[in-house]
Amino acid sequence: MAREAMESALKETIDKVLENAVGRAGGVPGIVAMVTDKDGNIYEGSAGVRELGKETPMTTDTVCALFSTTKAIVGVALMQLVQEGKVRLDDPVNKYVPEISEIKVLEGFDADGQPKLRSPRTDITIEMLMLHTAGFGYEFFSHEDRKYRDAKDVPSILTSTFDSVKNVLLFEPGEQWNYGVNIDWVGKVVEAVRGKRLGDVMAEHIFVPLGMKDIGFSLTPSMMERRATIHNRAQDGALTPMPDLKLPDNPEMDMGGHGLYASVGEYMKFIRMILNDGGGVLEPETVAQMAQNGLSGSLKIDGWITSDPSLANNGEFFPGVQKSWGYTFQINEDPTPTGRPAGQLMWAGLANLFYWIDRENGIGGFFASQVFPFQDVASYLGFLEFESAVYQTLKSGADLRQEAQVDG
Repeated sequence: MAREAMESALKETIDKVLENAVGRAGGVPGIVAMVTDKDGNIYEGSAGVRELGKETPMTTDTVCALFSTTKAIVGVALMQLVQEGKVRLDDPVNKYVPEISEIKVLEGFDADGQPKLRSPRTDITIEMLMLHTAGFGYEFFSHEDRKYRDAKDVPSILTSTFDSVKNVLLFEPGEQWNYGVNIDWVGKVVEAVRGKRLGDVMAEHIFVPLGMKDIGFSLTPSMMERRATIHNRAQDGALTPMPDLKLPDNPEMDMGGHGLYASVGEYMKFIRMILNDGGGVLEPETVAQMAQNGLSGSLKIDGWITSDPSLANNGEFFPGVQKSWGYTFQINEDPTPTGRPAGQLMWAGLANLFYWIDRENGIGGFFASQVFPFQDVASYLGFLEFESAVYQTLKSGADLRQEAQVDG
């Protein structure tokens, strides 16, 4: 199937997927979705509105809070330092960010609800942070982390402060995989080595080289005008817009784990860089290293439990599919039901943003909504339908080419 025919087929199919995701009962307020190959976007679409109750449509240049889809970009900023020989993955983090030595391991709570703590026996390394094996958690994915924060008045990570990531280790560093504030600490390593704010480092070393302009830890006036409102879905399914809910302007700390705002088209430039083996930003060997399972032994990725139902549901990506972790992507070790082959990359953001990067087929996609809690039933279903439609269209094109070769 020629590129033009592929673009036409994707538009016809995915436009309907997005319309269904918005239009069905209990649907998503608004969506932006894009697909890219190595050369450029082959699908761009949007549906719905930026805020329920208002008529402003969701458009392809709508700006979204990226939340944890920020992480992979910060991972690249760290791996650039590895390439340059400025850091090693097995370096102890306290060599660059001494404050991490203050973090203790949680061994439970006493009768008064106060945490029982001990010093870790092992130094946290940069690699542990990149692989989420350091011991950190998130307040909305860990009852223990949340209880510790409440006992010690540790602020929420949504405050975008350094104090918010000085929480606690839930286990001895290196012994388990657990999703948490690790990449925020990676950002502090990058700042320490470069001697600049994380946003300035990323602009110089990633955004400018890739032509990414509509992205940053603070919203420009133009971005503010195009920002989509985050909505909350109650347990009865009702959606409520929360126009005042956004990350702090000019934050105290550029949060490497979740702090970026961008339009989806800017993120596609990042995905294309990975598809093109670094695109001048990384060396091909570094991209290959990032795309490999870094977990040792029998460590694998499974689902998550919520400790704050307003921010996250219980869930798991593709139950039954074996999953591992690289620097800093989830890797599906088996093919997914949507059609993605084994060994590819994906991750997501708390407001129900999802992307995947298929280096085998040279395509990637991004599906962005702005809805809490995470793994919202309508948003996640829309993403699965979106990815499935992409692979079904690619398969149809391959089948047509094969038939043409046979007939010829």
